[in-house]
Amino acid sequence: MNAHSRRLAGRVALVTGASRGIGLAVARRLVAEGASVGLTARHPQALAEAVATLGGPARAVAVAGRADDAEHRRAAVDAVTEAFGPVDVLVNNVGINPAYGSLVDLDLAAARKILDVNLVGTLGWVQQVAAGMGERGGCVVNVSSIAGRTASPGIAFYGVSKAAVDHLTACLAVELAPKVRVNAVAPAVVRTRFAAALHEGREEEVARAYPLGRLGLPHDVAGAVAFLASDDAAWITGQTLVLDGGVTLAGRHAG
Repeated sequence: MNAHSRRLAGRVALVTGASRGIGLAVARRLVAEGASVGLTARHPQALAEAVATLGGPARAVAVAGRADDAEHRRAAVDAVTEAFGPVDVLVNNVGINPAYGSLVDLDLAAARKILDVNLVGTLGWVQQVAAGMGERGGCVVNVSSIAGRTASPGIAFYGVSKAAVDHLTACLAVELAPKVRVNAVAPAVVRTRFAAALHEGREEEVARAYPLGRLGLPHDVAGAVAFLASDDAAWITGQTLVLDGGVTLAGRHAG
């Protein structure tokens, strides 16, 4: 364990989209640093397996459902509160991108779904925990993307939704201060199933665009999230921390 291994001791966290990939890595890091964690995702079996890897019900609970479903959000927060106490840390990791191609050909139903999950759902989760956090203090970390910071051919509307998440982060930081801090992380391509279309079969080629010479890994994001959730970031709010291996400094697209 490192010097910061217990900096989240006694905290209660809720991580969305946490059955695999970045979300599970974040949950694992928060548990390793002392937090108790609630997980949400769509598939019950994957969530059950995730809970088992985190130490079972003594350290983690899970509620399956859709992030854009208000009843699911209420049920998840209630379950975490019943198991461990009020939520101190909310990590909005869930995100979808069901469409690939040009904006002019984008199916508008898909566009609405992307916004419902990636943006409106993010706000919905914050609304669900904000009142309690406002009494005690707490923090929110939203998982954005560098796709929201530059033109992103093929995934442009996903980028639009993440640009909106960045702005939502700043607005919430002002509105919820001083009791609640709100920040975001914006990863480039991370080696997960979600991002497979951006690197699968050509990882070495894609990685050459990154000054640090590799794609991101889920634990790269998890470490940044844990920092923003901790008291080490006590004077940081309204910021989006770019996690990109230097690719945007090189003037290149992530994928």
